[in-house]
Amino acid sequence: MALKKIRAAVSKTFGWLSESKFTGPALIFLAAGLAWIPYFVRGMSCGHDFDFHFESWYEIARGWKSGVLYPHWAESPNWGAGEPRFVFYPPVTWVLGAALGVVFGWGLATPMLIWMLLAATGLSVRALAREWFGDGTATLAGAIAIFSGYTMFNAFERSAFSELASGALIPLVALFALRQKNAASGKLAAKIFDGSTLPLALTIAAVWLTNAPAAVMACYLLAFVAAIAAWVERDWWPVARAVIALADGMMAAAIYILPAAYEQRWIDIAQAIGAGMRVEDSWLFAKHAASDMAFHAEVLWAASVILVVMIAATLVGFAIALARGQLERVTRRGLMVLAAIPAVVLVMQFPFADFVWRHLPKLDFLQFPWRLLLLVEAPMAIFLAAASVAARRWLRVLIVGGWALIFLMVTAGSGLVFSQTCDEDDSIGGQIASISSGLGVEGTDEYTPKSADNALVATSLPDACLVSDPMTKLGDGAADTTPAWDQEQGTCDATFTAAAWRGEHKRMTAVTDDDGTLILRLRAYPAWRVMLNGKPVENLVRRDDGLIAIPVSEGTNEIAIDWMTTRDVFWGRILSVMSLPILTGMWWMERRKRGNAVASQVITTM
Repeated sequence: MALKKIRAAVSKTFGWLSESKFTGPALIFLAAGLAWIPYFVRGMSCGHDFDFHFESWYEIARGWKSGVLYPHWAESPNWGAGEPRFVFYPPVTWVLGAALGVVFGWGLATPMLIWMLLAATGLSVRALAREWFGDGTATLAGAIAIFSGYTMFNAFERSAFSELASGALIPLVALFALRQKNAASGKLAAKIFDGSTLPLALTIAAVWLTNAPAAVMACYLLAFVAAIAAWVERDWWPVARAVIALADGMMAAAIYILPAAYEQRWIDIAQAIGAGMRVEDSWLFAKHAASDMAFHAEVLWAASVILVVMIAATLVGFAIALARGQLERVTRRGLMVLAAIPAVVLVMQFPFADFVWRHLPKLDFLQFPWRLLLLVEAPMAIFLAAASVAARRWLRVLIVGGWALIFLMVTAGSGLVFSQTCDEDDSIGGQIASISSGLGVEGTDEYTPKSADNALVATSLPDACLVSDPMTKLGDGAADTTPAWDQEQGTCDATFTAAAWRGEHKRMTAVTDDDGTLILRLRAYPAWRVMLNGKPVENLVRRDDGLIAIPVSEGTNEIAIDWMTTRDVFWGRILSVMSLPILTGMWWMERRKRGNAVASQVITTM
């Protein structure tokens, strides 16, 4: 009796005999919850980018408390001098992380975010698989995607939360680009607007607002899928849909895209692809003898192993599913796309693909060729799930049990191999202490102002320092160490504390005995409007450390600094607002075209 109940539960759970539409999604959430096990066993994983993400969440929460709904400036980087991080980094994950931290506490923010993102990945792959397979097979595909090596690598080894989030959007790009609900219609417009163009546009917007490298991948994926589908169908609807969705999606996300693109001229963005961050440094299993590349070599080796395993698993799943006839239900355009993606990704891992990486626009900003594994997660999961389909109940039970064991092994392996121990400074408590105390944190190289050097910004600087020479060096330190400032160095004739020094509005009164230059613990940036005694300051001194330096006169100096809405931000907002009626019109058109196509099909069959 007990065995029969177990079999019935397993069969219902994985959908072959399931009647509930909620069973599949519920299982995806349970599978994502399994990934929490390393947290309970080993504690928080402070991966490569964990500090960067947590600092951003905490900064956003502080911005909200000061009344800034959409912050642009991060205060704590560069030891309190700040950086325009939120102009360039997409907002989705930092908003989610900050919201989770505020609502549930900072200790739960990271595991909850990972759980949500893994579940979203599973649900999106499941949605793609349901285009061709039953609910059980599609649910299994979603679960496999959750436990693909690359998702665990991003979640624990790298703490690349925005990239993990974009993994939930990539399958949707393929889904809406491939889907055709009005295939019987002879009209091009009906095929374009079959109910998929609007969600495709929204998905493109969402991926741009989540992760910029993944957005570049998504755009190339969309072009790739549209080209294959148009060739297979001998029709223009895939290309037309892709062009319309891409234009509308990027227009909707212009509130981020336009400022991030335009304001790159104000920062040293090239440092994002410096040594160790270039495509040519990360070919499959490439070796680096230089000592300063040791860490990079370790990460590259792990990523290369994951890539080989995932590509091999995709090939095995494809071969078994094809031999068993399980891929016959997949449309020709869908099968060609799913089969071609892993092959293209593998080819792009070798030096002979360097020409492509160098000449396709913005592709080099992916930094690492193995980042293309985001595109492989869905094909691998779908092929392996299709290969696991079985008609006999006892065999289904064995298959489900086997996959459950594999998931547990992947979870345990991720905890042992990928989980990164937090030291005192990297821990949540340590980071909160550094930020809250005003000591600040290290800056991000690619957000450095033009002609400035992050390494020259001293720690423990006062809010303002009065000097006679505007080029006075603040802070001392040995070579290759961060300089530190203290009052006994005598570099400041006087120091001043701001009356308000939070967020995007800063106020200070400096009463000076002599003329001089007031050096602020604030990085210069064109979006700052600096006012001295009610008048804009036009002659700011350019310093090598990038700090704002204001010429002041003897007496009382009232300083007001405010973050302004620059033209690029204004037009980005305008374009995003303008996209709303366009997207609404697209929704109305898709409803109309879809309804007309269904009516035509009904009349034809009568």
